[in-house]
Amino acid sequence: MGGTTQGSGSEGWLREVAARAAARALDANEASGRSRLLARPPFADSPAPPSETARSHSSSASGGVAPGVASNSDLYAREAPGPAADARERDLVTEALVSATPEGGDLVVPPRAHITPLARELAFARGVRFLTGRHAEPLGAAAPGAVGRRSRRIAVASDHGGFALKQELVTLLRELGHRPVDLGPASGDVSVDYPDFAARVATEVSEGRADLGVLVDGAGIGSAMVANKVPGVLAANCWDVRTARNAREHNHANVLTLGAGHLDLAAARDVVAAFLATGVGEGRHQRRADLTRAVEAEHLRVRHLTQVHDDER
Repeated sequence: MGGTTQGSGSEGWLREVAARAAARALDANEASGRSRLLARPPFADSPAPPSETARSHSSSASGGVAPGVASNSDLYAREAPGPAADARERDLVTEALVSATPEGGDLVVPPRAHITPLARELAFARGVRFLTGRHAEPLGAAAPGAVGRRSRRIAVASDHGGFALKQELVTLLRELGHRPVDLGPASGDVSVDYPDFAARVATEVSEGRADLGVLVDGAGIGSAMVANKVPGVLAANCWDVRTARNAREHNHANVLTLGAGHLDLAAARDVVAAFLATGVGEGRHQRRADLTRAVEAEHLRVRHLTQVHDDER
């Protein structure tokens, strides 16, 4: 008798989950006409799921899930269609990407991306929403300090050692809805000098033709040094999510440099996502960034006065 009651409760709960999921999908399609992935685990706004014992007993008593009722695996499968073996590495959305997104913000993910269960749980806990598609727009106001989801022009370049990683990041930036401008090189087969390409990206950012810049060389150090010689550029060499978020929020970095020698694609992808998703900090962070630029301005002023004096002699 008790087994029958538990089985009925489990089936009713599953039907309610499926009905709620279908209603949300219908509302989203009618409202915007485009697909959105909701950062919400299957049981977020549903009654508490039955115990494992109840689910097991229900399955054995009824021969499986009731017809027409979506299981948890079905729900995840719809959100990440296509064989998992064919999914490219950059299409995997992990908890690291969610951690890099400001609380209450929106995370744009590539079409057909696979979002891991841990990423979904963390997104729900932090109030992060997933938006799919290159032209996805926020569903509401961005969180304080969060970067707006407008499409940004991002200058990208590398040396021969960073060419392969640069190519992957250019594709990633497009999938995230941004407009990467590839400043070279065109191939990784010929040795080139990183200062030439670092200067190209830094100049684009300095003169306002690009919102941000991304540079890739062997270690990321040399490109950062060169870029920081260009007025108005604050370049930071980052190697994980923590340093990327710190560079943006605390230091107002506008150029990210990466080392292909110690970052694989998955790690570089997380770093880039963190850098783009983090807004510049206010308060003490703004004050210190202003002081940094004041040091640069003073040296430029002294250099200008020295040049004028030399010309007048």
